Amino acid sequence: MLAIAPFLRHSRPVLLALHKPYGVLSQFTPEPGSRWRTLADFGLPKGVYALGRLDADSEGLLLFTDEPALNHRLLDPKFAHRREYWVQVEGVPTPDALGRLADGGIVLDDYRTLPCRARFLNPPPAIGPRNPPIRVRKSIPDAWLSLELIEGKNRQVRRMTAAVGHPTLRLVRARIGDFHLGDLAPRKWRELSAAERAAVFAPA
Repeated sequence: MLAIAPFLRHSRPVLLALHKPYGVLSQFTPEPGSRWRTLADFGLPKGVYALGRLDADSEGLLLFTDEPALNHRLLDPKFAHRREYWVQVEGVPTPDALGRLADGGIVLDDYRTLPCRARFLNPPPAIGPRNPPIRVRKSIPDAWLSLELIEGKNRQVRRMTAAVGHPTLRLVRARIGDFHLGDLAPRKWRELSAAERAAVFAPA
């Protein structure tokens, strides 16, 4: 675990990356009656908050800052900020199903999704098994997809894949802007360098 002391000694703003594991809420305080853990378990510096969120049953890259203005800059869809997700789905999507994901127009309640980038990940990404493991049905194959979105509605990726007949089994956010999760291990966090910070906010 990185030491917290440097953040307490300096007043400069910070931007941190955490590899959020499965089963953790994107908040520091527990929800009454919830079985999920919180961010309080990871020793993050005081005064930082999550930029956006990942559902408790999702994994991967989660950013933290103490700069309020970054939340708007990163999350407002008008900035078309890219986020890539690795998605393990039940079944193998047809070209038509993959095209439906990419073309947008999938209706989620009263919202119609925007176009995105969708492709197969072949070979599958080199990530370790989830704890707990995903459910496996021996009679049904699975596939890994990459979806790159510029929007982030509630449980959007899961709802999109379900809408084309392929429920999500596992969801990992792998990239924000041009900054990749890389080899950052689950439960670990670190401060971003100036170059990495620029990569986060790289234009599309």
